[in-house]
Formats: sequence, C-alpha cells, structure tokens
Amino acid sequence: MRDRIVLPPNASGMRIGLFGGTFDPPHAAHRAACLLALHRLDLDRVWWLVTPGNPLKDTKGLAPLATRVAAAQALAHHPRIDVTDLEAELGTAYTYETVSYLRRRCPGVHFVWIMGADNLRSFHRWQRWRGIAELVPIAIVDRLGPSLYATGSAAAQALARFRLPEAAATKLADHKPPAWIYLHGLKSPLSSTALRAARALKRR
Repeated sequence: MRDRIVLPPNASGMRIGLFGGTFDPPHAAHRAACLLALHRLDLDRVWWLVTPGNPLKDTKGLAPLATRVAAAQALAHHPRIDVTDLEAELGTAYTYETVSYLRRRCPGVHFVWIMGADNLRSFHRWQRWRGIAELVPIAIVDRLGPSLYATGSAAAQALARFRLPEAAATKLADHKPPAWIYLHGLKSPLSSTALRAARALKRR
C-alpha cells in the first residue's frame, strides 16, 4: 500500500534534502534555510515534509494540515523545492520512521536531513535520534540566537566526532552516516513559534 504513494521527483544518484516541520506558519527563514542548503550542499532538490504534528510540542490550535501545506507551497515557490504531506500519507509520527521508509523506497537517492540550529538543541529528545543520525547525514543551518548554544547541546556533544568541517559541505550528501555539518550564514530571527504567539494575541 505504501509503495503506491507518489513521491516528489527523484531518481537514483540524486541528492535530496529533507526539511521537516509543522510550518505553522511557514516563513521566509524556512525558505532561506533551504536555499542556503541547496547551494552549499550542492543538492538537486529539497522536500518540505509538513507534519501533522510535533510529538514534542503542544499541537492545540495548530492550523489544519491542508492549510499549512497550501501556505508552504505558496511560500516555497521554487522549482527545486517540493512541499509534501508525506507523513500524513504514511501514517508516520516520527522522523526515524519517515526517513527509514524513504531510504527503503529510494535506495539510490542520497538524502540529507536539514534542520535549524534550534532543533539541534532538542535533538536528543527526538525518538531514536541516534538512529536518525545513522540513517542520513545531517545539515544544521545557523539561526540567530540558537547558534550560541546549539553546538553545546547533548546531541551535538554525543555526535561531535562525526562533525565535518564546513568546507566539506558539498560532500556531505555522499558521506556515509553518521556525519553532520554546521552551516553558517543564515541569521534570521523568524520562528514559527513566535509567529503563532503573535497570531494568537491578534485573535484576543
């Protein structure tokens, strides 16, 4: 049944970034991070995985999935960024499950997991986070503020010996995991959490 799910364009040998989140709401920093990763990691495409909900966050008040997907598609507006609700179609609740499926379904594709520095801080709380690191290389995109403490996080310290120098960014997708890199250059203060809070205040 799951093999009938239609995936965005892919082929053996392609280098594809995976960028997950609730995207509630999507914002310019999401797009900027992906464009940075496309360029610096020499990727062919980036897939936005709009998740039904984040197991580590309160999902009360979360906008409907279809609304978030539509907003993400409008914002992304790039020929090499594909917006999907793949996790809803698969019924997967955790990143490890989603990435495992994609590795099985697309064995010749070189996937890279992309996330902001703020997520690196809490990465050790993700289900099977070490397993994720063993499945795909990881690119951490700098954020204004979180960059000051992200590399001192529990996960960053545990995976320190697998960190590659930033100069090796173009080779990350071809590197056998565990492997991760920290990409500097994006200094946006935008966050979906802050934007949701502002939206909630306006409704009062």
